[in-house]
Amino acid sequence: MDLTTIIGFTGGLILVLFSVVLRGGMAALAGFINMPSIMITFGGTFAALLVSYPLNQVVKSFKIVQQVFTEKQEDPAQYIQKFRELIIKSSKEGVLSLQDELKGIDNVFFKRGVKMVVDGQSQGLISEELETELAFTRERHKIGQEIFVTLGTYSPAFGMIGTIMGLILMLANLQNQAQIASGMAVALLTTFYGALAAYLIFLPIAGKLKRRSEEELFIKRVIIRGVLSLHAGEIPSIAVSKLRAYIPRSAFMETAGKAGSKKASGKSGKKSKKGSANTKKKTKKKKVKFKKKK
Repeated sequence: MDLTTIIGFTGGLILVLFSVVLRGGMAALAGFINMPSIMITFGGTFAALLVSYPLNQVVKSFKIVQQVFTEKQEDPAQYIQKFRELIIKSSKEGVLSLQDELKGIDNVFFKRGVKMVVDGQSQGLISEELETELAFTRERHKIGQEIFVTLGTYSPAFGMIGTIMGLILMLANLQNQAQIASGMAVALLTTFYGALAAYLIFLPIAGKLKRRSEEELFIKRVIIRGVLSLHAGEIPSIAVSKLRAYIPRSAFMETAGKAGSKKASGKSGKKSKKGSANTKKKTKKKKVKFKKKK
């Protein structure tokens, strides 16, 4: 689960509700619940959304909302290391030896690219098919982002429409000036609902979907570059240097530091064992010399 998204949503709602209770008590919180205002704001927003987009696209967009609450961050350095291993194995044992490696690859896009290399397809065909899939993935993600941006645009507008409707009804049935304050409060609730839904729910979801899409497309670009290097049979050091240009150097420094610390710990363990063995030998020699003196 993506804790930042959950904390953002729940924290925003708690702050709004707490501020209402702090200002007017629990009775004031009950005054913020009005079903006609909710129906006008959210019902009108989703009705306008159905006018703008087909029903199947709307349903698909709400299915991908789960990506907002799942923390899925893939490390491109792992893919670069995997490509290095595949290129070394291909240069030593041949391309057909990579057939066994396909079972251990979880990423579908990665697996497809390596399989195309094993099948002996041309570099131009591989590049064209992978780039085409990348373009269609970008378009699918773009539709989901646009739908939530549309929701964030429509909800404040329908909140304002609900406020205007409430003012019209209030002024039409106004009998005394004491009803103006309460009528204005109810009329402004739709504007409150629309603004809160837009700037706390719909637009943040669109922004998070955009970030998730950019991460996925970036990983696929790294995979395409690696697949082409694998097909070309490049020297592992050259292929890795090309792939390293896609990510910051700090990522490799961290992985190298971890690997170095593991090696250092292993060496220190060996040294400590050797040191303990040497000390034991010295003590034995000292004992022997002592006996000879006697």
